[in-house]
Amino acid sequence: MQKNHPKGLPYLFFTEMWERFGYYLMIGIFVLYMTDFDRGGLNMDREDAADIFGTFIALNYLTPFLGGLIADRLLGYRKSIIIGGLLMGLGYCLLAVKGFTAFYSAIALIIIGNGFFKPNISTLLGNLYSQPEYKEKKDSGYSIFYMGINIGAFICNFFAAFLRNTYGWSEAFFAAGIGMFIGVVVFIVGTKHYKHVDVIKPAEKEDASVAKVLYSVLLPAVITGILGWFIPGNIFGSDSSDAFLLGAIPVVAFYASLYFRANQTDKKALGALLSIFAVVVVFWAVFKQNGTALTTWAQYYTSREVPASLEGVTNTLQLNETIKYEKDSTYLMDKQFRKIKDENGEAIKAPAYPAYFSNVSSNELPPRGEEVKLISTELFQSINPFFVVTLTPLVIAFFAFLRRKKKEPSTPAKIFWGLFISGLSTLIMVAAVYICSNGDVKASSWWLISSYGIITIGELFLSPMGLSLVSKLSPPRLTALMMGGWSLATSIGNKLSGVLAKLWDGYENKANFFGVNFILLMLASLALFLMLKRLNSVFKEYGV
Repeated sequence: MQKNHPKGLPYLFFTEMWERFGYYLMIGIFVLYMTDFDRGGLNMDREDAADIFGTFIALNYLTPFLGGLIADRLLGYRKSIIIGGLLMGLGYCLLAVKGFTAFYSAIALIIIGNGFFKPNISTLLGNLYSQPEYKEKKDSGYSIFYMGINIGAFICNFFAAFLRNTYGWSEAFFAAGIGMFIGVVVFIVGTKHYKHVDVIKPAEKEDASVAKVLYSVLLPAVITGILGWFIPGNIFGSDSSDAFLLGAIPVVAFYASLYFRANQTDKKALGALLSIFAVVVVFWAVFKQNGTALTTWAQYYTSREVPASLEGVTNTLQLNETIKYEKDSTYLMDKQFRKIKDENGEAIKAPAYPAYFSNVSSNELPPRGEEVKLISTELFQSINPFFVVTLTPLVIAFFAFLRRKKKEPSTPAKIFWGLFISGLSTLIMVAAVYICSNGDVKASSWWLISSYGIITIGELFLSPMGLSLVSKLSPPRLTALMMGGWSLATSIGNKLSGVLAKLWDGYENKANFFGVNFILLMLASLALFLMLKRLNSVFKEYGV
């Protein structure tokens, strides 16, 4: 890794790997924990859990705009990364404490910590590649860095399955915190390799100060968010969605104002970045359904019974979850509950019977009362990062081959192809719905695996290229702030993914749900295609 790249890359690679280990371990079981009723979970409805999930991941990518600004103006990147990592680690550990007070306090710490961590580690990496000897390798550097993200995201779900099946939710969340603290230690050990690029650039007269952003952007965002929560009815399906999306308006307006206030040197670059930010919102709105709609598909619609050839391995590693085929024959997936009493004797609601059996053919049902071992749902969350890890070298080699032939597409063109390829993945799920009679029979796991494989290729064309794009085009004094802008686009997309996922139960034909995702991605692809000529000319003008 070090031969043709900066010496700081391995440390940032492993820092991000451990940070993502913690984050995706938590994300992989987040909805499962919220909807669990008999093993110490929060016993929420699936719609409420999807809404909280969407809001949480959206806020995780909204706070980086402020964390990036504070790093650019006041703290620098290394201090911000360490502060963010420690806050996130504490948040993961607090999730191990049962109760709603600890739950909401924990996610607040994670959201704030991510705001300090996320934009600044990407900026620090970009600064390393701004040195002349590494400039041409920036896209490859971000792809390698992105592979580190996904190694952590791949291995974490095996730890999550083992810990929650063997011990419980608390132990799994605590492991996420330990992973984050390891990442902070790795980052501190490698600090000598990137302290020389941790330089605070002086602001220019047209740049807003931190204080001005706080009272002219953050305060209005809070006020409009509160108004969104309390307005009668719902615009976007829930109070939290209204609050978030209306609260995001002042932040979006702030980024738009950067363009209008910019000098002539910066204006075209900022305009190109903002155009791409707007388009990639759609990608994240579809991609982040892996934690909601696709988790539901894996949990209830996909055959998860452990093959005989893998029983020994999954039993040893405790990667199975066990459910019982009850005596009653009624198995319904949606909103059917029975009253039971919890350990304190209080009445609570629980799913009528294990919904997994609702679409198992009668000749494949187990004897009544028999326990069935299933592959843990969160393991399906490792499919995407597995493909990222295995396909990243191929994608890097593919672009290197095109570069030698002088045919490598521009970074905006790569993002266009990422959107288009991602759209094809949704067609696989449309086919899965029809082949499986709209969920009346269990789907093979290969449908989900194939869909994840295709969207991963799209992701590799888009996500690391987006980070590289921001690093290449941003004015140096605004790089972390513009990384926050990329995160803002991700944030809005993440929230919209929750809005879309809440519609899952309303689609009688689930093919229409995935069909809507396809249309959205094709429209985003078309919009970017129409902008390519202008975007490419900006790239040439800035010599990147």
